Amino acid sequence: MSRLRIVSVTLAGAVAVGLAASPVSHAQPAAAALTYTADGKMVFPKDYRTWVYLSSGMDMAYTDSPAMADHHMFDNVFVNREAYEVYQQTGTWPDKTIFMLEARMGQDRGSINKKGLFQAPLVMGREAHVKDTARFKSGWAFFPFNGGSASGPAQALPQTSQCNVCHEKHGAVDTTFVQFYPTLIGKAQEMKTMSAAYLAEEKGAAGAK
Repeated sequence: MSRLRIVSVTLAGAVAVGLAASPVSHAQPAAAALTYTADGKMVFPKDYRTWVYLSSGMDMAYTDSPAMADHHMFDNVFVNREAYEVYQQTGTWPDKTIFMLEARMGQDRGSINKKGLFQAPLVMGREAHVKDTARFKSGWAFFPFNGGSASGPAQALPQTSQCNVCHEKHGAVDTTFVQFYPTLIGKAQEMKTMSAAYLAEEKGAAGAK
């Protein structure tokens, strides 16, 4: 969702969670792509690239740590279509929403390209950001998948993980970083579903300029 941020083969950054004072939608998607194994691991959604594409970021980081000079990274975010359609009506996310973050290596030389970067075939990692209010205390959880063309089931990160905490603190809408999705932020503004924490943070940042 997260936007999310990946380092090496594991996803170290985040799609987003907010201490939301926003309305909660009780609408349900028509079909659920969310599946678990008997021991509670999330089954990898192999068709996620047919979902709704939200945005791509390049070399994004949520801390001031030094940039990785040896390579560049793109991250692409997709959301299941049923959840997207509910968001377009309500400005928030229904239960069983699934964001998929896919991180790919950035490449500068290839074919006829002489300037700028494009996304290489190499997938560095994937992560799901899932809303499942019956299963998770906060309502949301992160599932890091390994890179490659196929991935096995993934275990959810603890509810106290860095991803969860960051998203709860900074997410614009219902624990997600809608602020990084240019085609969604307008709907949140229209429906007034932005979290109080995010609005306060933005107000403070504007006042500091």
